[in-house]
Amino acid sequence: MEDVTYTLEFEKPLRELEKQLITLYQVSQESKVDVSSEIEAIEAKIENTKKDIYSNLTAWQRVQLSRHPKRPYSLDYIELIFTGFEELHGDRRFREDAAIVGGPAFLDSEPVMVLGQQKGRNTRDNLKRNFGCPHPEGYRKAMRLMEMAEKFGMPVITFVDTPGAYPGIGAEERHVAEAIAVNIRDMSVLKVPIVTVVIGEGGSGGALGIAVADEVMILENGYYSVISPEGCAAILWKDRAAAPQAADALKFSPKYLQKFGVVDRVITEPMGGAHRDYDLAAKTLKEAIVDSLGKLKKKSTKKLLDDRYKKFRNLGVYADTAATDTAGN
Repeated sequence: MEDVTYTLEFEKPLRELEKQLITLYQVSQESKVDVSSEIEAIEAKIENTKKDIYSNLTAWQRVQLSRHPKRPYSLDYIELIFTGFEELHGDRRFREDAAIVGGPAFLDSEPVMVLGQQKGRNTRDNLKRNFGCPHPEGYRKAMRLMEMAEKFGMPVITFVDTPGAYPGIGAEERHVAEAIAVNIRDMSVLKVPIVTVVIGEGGSGGALGIAVADEVMILENGYYSVISPEGCAAILWKDRAAAPQAADALKFSPKYLQKFGVVDRVITEPMGGAHRDYDLAAKTLKEAIVDSLGKLKKKSTKKLLDDRYKKFRNLGVYADTAATDTAGN
């Protein structure tokens, strides 16, 4: 699954070494010359370079990895983690929205409802999926499936991967903000365990619309933010080119998200990103989901809902100040 044709700027030193390694292998095969010592030296240098690059990523570099075009998407993880997935369509009000996929499946032998935001691999698929930006009917479809899960006592698992909800005129006319608000309200009282994983981008209310969960997890190269770095840069710096500075200022990388209690767990990815090893990434993710659900299923419904309420009620910091009159009293 590894892709070396798409190279991010900070990965170029690594790609040059990998090209040298490929050349050495070709020389060895074609000329029958023993270059094993040179190959070992390059392989060692590649490993050291990987550690240097991927152990010291900036917030902006993680954003770039979260958007890697070969990164596993929701349907990839669904295929690798679950069995018997049956995709269901439509919100029963307006239309189908392919930017959100979902349906019942089995996690090992347990029936669950799995949902996720889905991007496309090429232009045609991206137009179909609206680049992973859901319309209001996508959120209404998601809520319809979650209510179905509650009816049959099935845990809900959601995968977040969106730059944000679609901001177009049609979406506004059909009340996208209201659709997200209803999901936030209704997910907060859903009487089954909910686990959310941010697998790539987690942008604003577009992400939160399927992320009011008992446990929120994030892959180490994902981000979860109230706004994209480009959007923040355009507002505060008046220049989208300031996105790297905005990414640092937003503190939305996994270590800060966990520190501030926005996410509960950070899931390790294969060295270099999930796109380098789909199977390993899915295996690690599945283990985290199974572990989380195992703990949540031990709670009574009342405790489950109470803990969920407290979790989101305690996010953030605020202060009440007494109003003073003009006399200063």
